[in-house]
Amino acid sequence: MNAPKVGFVSLGCPKALVDSERILTQLRTEGYEISPSYDNADVVVVNTCGFIDSAKAESLDAIGEAIKENGRVIVTGCLGVNEDEIRNLHPQVLTVTGPQAYESVVNAVHEHAPHQPEHDPFISLVPPQGIKLTPRHYAYVKISEGCNHRCTFCIIPSLRGDLVSRKADDVMREAEGLVKAGVKELLIVSQDTSAYGVDLKYPLSIWNGRPVKTRLLELCQALGDLGVWVRLHYVYPYPSVDKVIPLMAEGKILPYLDIPFQHASPRVLSMMKRPAHAENTLERIRAWRAICPELVIRSTFIVGFPGETEEDFQELLDFLEEAQLDRVGCFQYSPVEGATANDLAEAIPDEIKQDRWERFMAVQARISAVRLQQRIGTEIDVIIDEVVEEGAVGRSKADAPEIDGQVFLDNATHLQPGMIIRARVVDADEYDLWAEPV
Repeated sequence: MNAPKVGFVSLGCPKALVDSERILTQLRTEGYEISPSYDNADVVVVNTCGFIDSAKAESLDAIGEAIKENGRVIVTGCLGVNEDEIRNLHPQVLTVTGPQAYESVVNAVHEHAPHQPEHDPFISLVPPQGIKLTPRHYAYVKISEGCNHRCTFCIIPSLRGDLVSRKADDVMREAEGLVKAGVKELLIVSQDTSAYGVDLKYPLSIWNGRPVKTRLLELCQALGDLGVWVRLHYVYPYPSVDKVIPLMAEGKILPYLDIPFQHASPRVLSMMKRPAHAENTLERIRAWRAICPELVIRSTFIVGFPGETEEDFQELLDFLEEAQLDRVGCFQYSPVEGATANDLAEAIPDEIKQDRWERFMAVQARISAVRLQQRIGTEIDVIIDEVVEEGAVGRSKADAPEIDGQVFLDNATHLQPGMIIRARVVDADEYDLWAEPV
């Protein structure tokens, strides 16, 4: 008897991708096959995103496409908390579950595509590191769920709950297994990486016979001993982060911080209820760069937040000029159902939001171009992501996959994905580099 096939659509952030990997690993362990197309699938799971309106629309469209192409659809993920909204538009869905509901999703698959494996050899088909949806040479490691903050534009705590950290030994066993399987880059993700362990009161755990405290500094020290690239995402600028910067200067972890500053005006940050909004961010950035000159900072910002004045926006532009951040994304404020920000002040007209977004991006593009031009002639490490007809495409230590820039190595078709090579930068634009292998 052939095993049932499960189709899978994973939307949203890297944290949701980790959820998808966990569900797929469990199903594969039970002997289910994973279908690459709608046609052959006995049931399709759609892991949704429900953070902002555009993400909700994409998720609803994906559900509709899966229903049209297959007809037997299970919905999970952040949008799943709005079951009525999903069923009003797509009453045909079989089951709806919320985020992190791994057992509920698997049980729904059991119900709608029953399978009784005849023997256990299926388990041997699942690699020890589980099913990964990323290329073989990098992987996301989620160190906690949920968030203790109540930012006024965000509904993540209502979707995913308060902070729940994994103990350090649990994280390290996963990370070590990934490295043994050939992963060269570990991307550490959570809703608030800086707060790791605070909910557990930083307990001590034992990994490979050594004590490791469940706290960001000690976790980074242990991860740094694995001999691979370690990249930190979603870090808030708490004073505790200062202690991690020397590890970057020593080369233990990548000199890279993904910090979602969101704004620079103290008034807007206060309305947003951002954690650490009262910190002297520019002074902290200067101190970090003094310790680790190679430090690369990426961030995201919101323009057009309710009540944002032209003066507030100018403060943001002044901050960009002063901070000289390396990688920056910008979003126009989008009202999210259930977010308290919607009621704080009168909404900013769309044309003003668009104008501010364009002015913001123009300033940052100029800053980014200048910073990348300064790298021409230098030697950098490049991790190769793919090899195409024209050559190899990779990333430097300054570039996270899919959100930052790339390094193009023309004619270097002899390279292979996962290799880390030394290269000399020969050209640059606003976002990407061109280099030649040394």
